[in-house]
Amino acid sequence: MVRAAAVQLVAVPGDISANLAACERLADEAGRAGAKIIALPEFFSTGIGFLDQLADAALPFDGAATALLCRVARRFEALVGGSFLCRDGDGQVRNAYLLADATGVLGRHDKDLPTMWENAFYIGGHDDGVLTAGAYRIGAAVCWELMRTRTVRRLRGRVDLVMTGSGWWSVPKWLPHSVFARLERRNAATARNAAATFSRYVGAPVVHAGHAGELACPMPWLPVSYRGHFEGATMIVDADGTVLAERRREDGEGIVQAEIEPGSRRPELVAPERFWLHRRGVVPTAAWHYQRWHGRRWYRANVVIDSTTSRAR
Repeated sequence: MVRAAAVQLVAVPGDISANLAACERLADEAGRAGAKIIALPEFFSTGIGFLDQLADAALPFDGAATALLCRVARRFEALVGGSFLCRDGDGQVRNAYLLADATGVLGRHDKDLPTMWENAFYIGGHDDGVLTAGAYRIGAAVCWELMRTRTVRRLRGRVDLVMTGSGWWSVPKWLPHSVFARLERRNAATARNAAATFSRYVGAPVVHAGHAGELACPMPWLPVSYRGHFEGATMIVDADGTVLAERRREDGEGIVQAEIEPGSRRPELVAPERFWLHRRGVVPTAAWHYQRWHGRRWYRANVVIDSTTSRAR
């Protein structure tokens, strides 16, 4: 058995120094409590939202976010992982999940598909997300990768532990209130279930870090603003789907920890023959498509750097 911990962060959008300081404080709390596996959430250096300041917030692979992961890993002789906006040498930004131990970075997984307005800030990756950490095979998955059958296919029966993190936002409280309230109840349930049931699809424990707190930002291509919150759903789940520890969004910033037994077991669930593990509904589907189209154009205009000229295109 090994003690694992997951961080729930209330990020300050775009404030890298404040977010890294909070992550180190919370990760240190986990390490002092004896955790040897520590998960930070997705976008742990920046937070996420459709916000102009994130266009310039990507860090280099060998920058401050990576240094934080390695520093905490050395301090507690632990496995530490999390994802951040990473600008690579080709000028592109990716949502890179890095795993570190006391010796340094062990491996990297780039999230496969940006979710909705995330398309404005990074491009997707193509690796299988199976990282080796000593005797363990670690499966890396980020947020809505927990929603896709192809994530199950790449990890099922191949990993001893899944480390993951999310920045999952709520459905806004628009009119008619009864309709959007119902959509948000479904969204919140999906956010929790995606992390809680993933272990049963892949046959390994899951350590899932998350964001809490409020979010306000513009809506792409719409004359309205977004106001909502992050769903939290920070938890540690055994290979049979038992939730061993959980921190809900209402609990705010902090950590969860539990003893887990890493190892690959026979998965209890078989992924359905479709793209999505969990049904999304009409509104999330519409947002997925239109924000993807918008985001790709916005990314090309505001984020990607032409590596031959070192100028933003």
